[in-house]
Amino acid sequence: MAVSAGFAGPELKGLMRRGSTACPPPSRRSVARVGPPTWAGRERRYGGGVRCEVTAVKEDPKLMELSGVSALEQLKASALDRYTKERSSIVVIGLSVHTTPVEMREKLAIPEAEWPRAIEELCRLNHIEEAAVLSTCNRTEIYVVALSQHRGVKEVTEWMSKTSGIPVSALCQHQFLLCNNDAAQHLFEVSAGLDSLVLGEGQILAQVKQVVKVGQGVVGFGRSISGLFKHAISVGKRVRTETNIASGSVSISSAAVELALMKIPESSHASARMLVIGAGKMGKLVIKHLVAKGCTKMVVVNRSEERVAAIGEELRGVEITYKPLTEMLSCAAEADVIFTSTASEAPLFFKEHVQDLPPVSQEVGGLRLFIDISVPRNVSPCAVDARGAKVYNVDDLKEVVAANKEDRLHKAVEAQAIIAEETKQFEAWRDSLETVPTIKKLRAYAERIRIAELEKCLSKLGDDVPKKTKRAVDDLSRSIVNKLLHGPMQHLRCDGDDGRTLSETLENMQALNRIFSLDTDITLMEQKIKAKIEQSQK
Repeated sequence: MAVSAGFAGPELKGLMRRGSTACPPPSRRSVARVGPPTWAGRERRYGGGVRCEVTAVKEDPKLMELSGVSALEQLKASALDRYTKERSSIVVIGLSVHTTPVEMREKLAIPEAEWPRAIEELCRLNHIEEAAVLSTCNRTEIYVVALSQHRGVKEVTEWMSKTSGIPVSALCQHQFLLCNNDAAQHLFEVSAGLDSLVLGEGQILAQVKQVVKVGQGVVGFGRSISGLFKHAISVGKRVRTETNIASGSVSISSAAVELALMKIPESSHASARMLVIGAGKMGKLVIKHLVAKGCTKMVVVNRSEERVAAIGEELRGVEITYKPLTEMLSCAAEADVIFTSTASEAPLFFKEHVQDLPPVSQEVGGLRLFIDISVPRNVSPCAVDARGAKVYNVDDLKEVVAANKEDRLHKAVEAQAIIAEETKQFEAWRDSLETVPTIKKLRAYAERIRIAELEKCLSKLGDDVPKKTKRAVDDLSRSIVNKLLHGPMQHLRCDGDDGRTLSETLENMQALNRIFSLDTDITLMEQKIKAKIEQSQK
C-alpha cells in the first residue's frame, strides 16, 4: 500500500523583499499573487512583493471633528480619505512547508487553544476587522479582513514577529501574501489538499473545520471570514468527492511510516521494534498505517491510557502496549524506530538523550530512526548529528511524496476547475454584501412611509373599523411596498446568476442612495475606523 504522491512544488525565489510587505495598491479586484507552488495547467504570478513603508501623513480634520480623540488616536486613523473609497479586503499572510523551514515554522506555530486569543489580539490592531488562524505542522496562516490592505498587512506582520520572536525582515523572506479572490482561492486549495505536502491528504480538511468550530462565538471571527472558511469546507468535500484525489494512503502520518520503512532493510519490516510517542490524531494515524503495513506489535507512550486503550479496541488483533511518559526514555532504549507526534512545545529528546541510548541491531540498519512529525519538533535540532541515530522531521517527507506524482497532478488539474467555479461563487456572495447596507436602508425608508400612511388611513376610517379590515389594509400596504421595491432590489443583486457586473450593481446602489437620500453623513469605512478608535479608548 504505497503512499500516493504529494506535491512539493518548485522552490520559491524572491518571495518577499526585506522589510514589511503588503498587497499592491488598492484595486476593486484581486491583486498580483505571490505565494505557494502551482499545478500543471495554471500559472501563478510570482514577484518580489511590495514594500510596506510607513510615510508621514497629515491629520485629517474631518476625523478630528468626528471623534474628538487624542493626538495619538488621530494619528492612528489619519490618511482616512485614502481608504474610504475601497472596501475591506480579505488578506492571508502565511508561511508554509513550501516556503519556510521547520525551524521557523515551529516558532510561528499557534496551539489551537490559543486561536481565540490570537483572533482577539489581531482584531485590536487598528486596520483589522476580522481574523482567523490556521496553524498546522505544515503551515501557519493568518486570515484577516483589513480596512486597509497596506497597513493591515504591516500590522499583522509585526504582530507575527512580536509573538514568534522572528524579525520582520526574516519573516518577509519566507512569507506569502494573497488578497481577496486569490486569498479565497488559496484557502480552497488548502482545504482540498492541493497545497499539502502530500497532495490530497484528508487531515487538512478536518483542521479547516476546526478553525470554524473554535471561531464560533469569538469576537472577530466575523461574517466574511466565517463565510470564507465555511465555503472552503464545502469546496474540500466537493473536490474529494468529484476527483477522487484522496484515494489511497495520503497523509503526513502515512508518509512518515513510508519513510521509516524506506530507511530500514525490507527483511526487518516485520521484526523492527516500533515506538509511537503521542496517541492524538496524528499518532493514531501512524499506528493505523503501521498496522496496514503488517506491524502487529508496538509500544505507545502517551500522557493518559484511555486513548491508547480505545485505539487497541478499534484495532483488534494488534498488540499495543501502553507506557506512561515517565517511561519514555526506557521505551526508546528498546525501540528501533521512534515516531513522535505530541503537542509539546518543548523538545522531548535532546542530543544527550539520543546518544545515551544503546545501539540497535545491524539487522535494522544499525541506526535508530526518529521520525518527528510534530511542529514544534519533539526531537531537538541538536540531536540531528547524534551518533547511532538518524533524525527526520516533516520537511524530510518530500522524499516519500515525490513518487507517482503525475497521477495526482492530473487529479489536481481537475480539482482546479472546481475551485475556479467555487471562487467565482464566493466572489459573488461577497460582492452581494456590498449592497446590504443600501438594501436595509431602502427597506427601512419604505417601511417608515408605509407605517405613516397606514396610520393616516386608519385614523380617517375611525375607531370602529373591524380588525379584519385593518389587517386587510395592512396587508395591502405591505404588498404594494414589496412590489414597488422588487425592481430596485433585483438591480442590487450581484450573485453571478444574471450576468450583472459588480460595477453595474454599485452604480445602481449609488443611484438609489442619491434618489432616496440614503447616504449618511460619514461613510461606512469612516464609521468602522471611528469604531476602532472608540474601542481602543475602552
